[in-house]
Amino acid sequence: MSTTSRTVHASRRLHGQRLEVELFNPDRIEQAAQTFLRDGFVAIADALDASQLRRVQAGCARVIAEQTAATPVDQANRGLARYSFGQQIQHSEWAMLVDLPTVLPIIDRIWGSEDYTSIGGGGDYCLPGAQMQGLHSDLGDHFKDPLGQIDCRDVPTPFIVVNFPMVDFSEANGATRFVPGTQRSRANIPSLADEPEWMRRNLLCVPAGSALIRDVRCWHGGTPNTSQQIRPMASTGYHAPWFRALRSRDLPRAVHATLSPRGQRLTDLLVGD
Repeated sequence: MSTTSRTVHASRRLHGQRLEVELFNPDRIEQAAQTFLRDGFVAIADALDASQLRRVQAGCARVIAEQTAATPVDQANRGLARYSFGQQIQHSEWAMLVDLPTVLPIIDRIWGSEDYTSIGGGGDYCLPGAQMQGLHSDLGDHFKDPLGQIDCRDVPTPFIVVNFPMVDFSEANGATRFVPGTQRSRANIPSLADEPEWMRRNLLCVPAGSALIRDVRCWHGGTPNTSQQIRPMASTGYHAPWFRALRSRDLPRAVHATLSPRGQRLTDLLVGD
């Protein structure tokens, strides 16, 4: 595999200056890991091959049809026309995402270990008409230090999510925006009303089949979908070797048995009867 990388010309502005986001090939493990540690996220090219992408796209389309038939857009669980998939590890399309050789070596390098564990799979999608979502972090403070000296922002990343765009993300279809370097910030996250314009324009426009490996503490938010296209993003997540939290046991043993030996180790805590 080539060691070259591509550049995503995303609508990201920092202090008024246009930035470029490097899209790393999967074999650039060290560079990808260092970028993740610096920015709180890193984009990986061709994480899914064409067959895998079609498979996950079909799974997302199936679940989207089921969920939107049951829940109208004005009652979506993430705001108007914006939905979370919820836990989908019970489906083979999401179970496959847990054990990708294009992604795991980079996470191995980030944590310096292979002993982390899967928390399952899900993701989100927005339909045409979805509005701006406020910036947020996906992890609250688990430490609850009674002395107030440490919280979850003071430690290496405890929780990584890998997002897989199912379509090419664009400004029109609601690409996610990120504020790089905020994964360990003690600053208050600005409200939507107070968010500066450069943060609003920090769109990460990555192509379908790529992977976005992110520290869930890094500030991010959805943007308006002004297109006529549904914008789905599948995901899988991992807890650090030293971090545990409650997780549901939704992975059928029959699906667990189809995974590689490492995939089975990663998901042992998700298996249910």
